[in-house]
Amino acid sequence: MQKAIFLDRDGVINIEKNYLYKAEDFEFITGVFDTLKYLQDNDYKLFIITNQSGIGRGYYTQEDFNSLTSWMIKEFVKNGITISQVELCPHAPTQECNCRKPKTGMIDNILKNHKIDLENSWLIGDKNSDILCAKNAGIKNTIQVKSGHEFDESSSLANFVCDSIKEVKNIIIPAS
Repeated sequence: MQKAIFLDRDGVINIEKNYLYKAEDFEFITGVFDTLKYLQDNDYKLFIITNQSGIGRGYYTQEDFNSLTSWMIKEFVKNGITISQVELCPHAPTQECNCRKPKTGMIDNILKNHKIDLENSWLIGDKNSDILCAKNAGIKNTIQVKSGHEFDESSSLANFVCDSIKEVKNIIIPAS
């Protein structure tokens, strides 16, 4: 069984911008490449799970999302990083589905294709809905980053809170 890192996209991998769907508007958060390469080199598979309600609201299309995701994956590959699978929820919050976080449909889809050791895996998100998704799926190790949405640390449901993704490698793989 493989250890995994489940990553939210907006606010964790890239700077949060409402209804982002164009590569020219996408800005990677400082340290994301170094951190993900380090985690990958320490035997973690990397997965992205992202709510994209802009599709359900009609602000952009599934094709727009796919185009941006393809570009993003190429940027990761240029930096020696493999994203094993990207899952999205295209639904608006008012639509019924089993995939919108904190529901577990996106993680369930990943588990159909990969043998993941949830006990030793992590989820990194910027909202409590991300953290609840992890807990609902049986992932007990969670980190909430402040680089996305502002929140009061005392309200976080995560095991750990840090400023951004560049700090998470020291939590996941502490120096011996």
